[in-house]
Amino acid sequence: MAGILITGAKGQLGNEITELSKQYYGYDFTFTDIDTLDISNPAATSEFIKNLKPDWIVNCAAYNLVDKAENDPEAAMLINSISVKNIAEAISGTDCRFIHVSSDYVYSGTSSVPYNEDVLPDPQSAYGRSKLAGEKHALVHPGSMIIRTSWLYSSFGNNFVKTMLRLGSEKDSLRVVFDQTGSPTYAADLADTIMKIISGVIRNQYPFKAGIYNYSNEGVCSWFDFATEIMNETKLNSKVIPVLSRDFQQAAKRPSYSVMDKNKIKENYNITIPHWRTSLIKCLKIIK
Repeated sequence: MAGILITGAKGQLGNEITELSKQYYGYDFTFTDIDTLDISNPAATSEFIKNLKPDWIVNCAAYNLVDKAENDPEAAMLINSISVKNIAEAISGTDCRFIHVSSDYVYSGTSSVPYNEDVLPDPQSAYGRSKLAGEKHALVHPGSMIIRTSWLYSSFGNNFVKTMLRLGSEKDSLRVVFDQTGSPTYAADLADTIMKIISGVIRNQYPFKAGIYNYSNEGVCSWFDFATEIMNETKLNSKVIPVLSRDFQQAAKRPSYSVMDKNKIKENYNITIPHWRTSLIKCLKIIK
């Protein structure tokens, strides 16, 4: 029976994997969060992992307070980088496969064509730099897979979709930026992809190929488009007004373009990715 350790299980992605695990019989799941395993503590992480001896680790833990990270980069580095190093060191010399979730913020955000995994990272924020540092620590372990994702949302936790639903029911109008373009990612779809990869490798459907992969839902939109779609689907009457990024005072620089090329993950693991609108409708039905 394959042992799978999920860290950061109480976050958006961790919760989605927890839900999905009920459909996967014959796997031994261990779900942890900071209350049961503090991955920023190297001794505790090493002891926990060496006692458990998992075959797979999926790290969903993340510091994602993008603006706060500008003033407190050490906090972001502790969770997004040092903690990843602690996991990688705990599985050093073992056959454990390690899936670590990263971010589109490692890219410069200045491209005009979708980013593939071969583009040199150039993070423009403290958060992005902490995520890139974490990737480098993970890749020291030869059995590591990095999945970069973007604009993550879920029926769990706090996210853009839930914020728009709340504000849309409270206000007559909402100002949302239209000059930042990317692809939303429904955390349930990413969870499904992660579990399909794990189960596919275990059942010898395809070989495990370490390295860096991009994943988001299909399609492209601005935050304005995304917010407009949320209002339309939920019949909220709040008017969405397009504004420029410069109209918002934010500590961290946001990528103006973070669309990612997902061909690598689709081809290597036979993954089919839903369009962001399709997934948004599914999520909104669950939230309602």
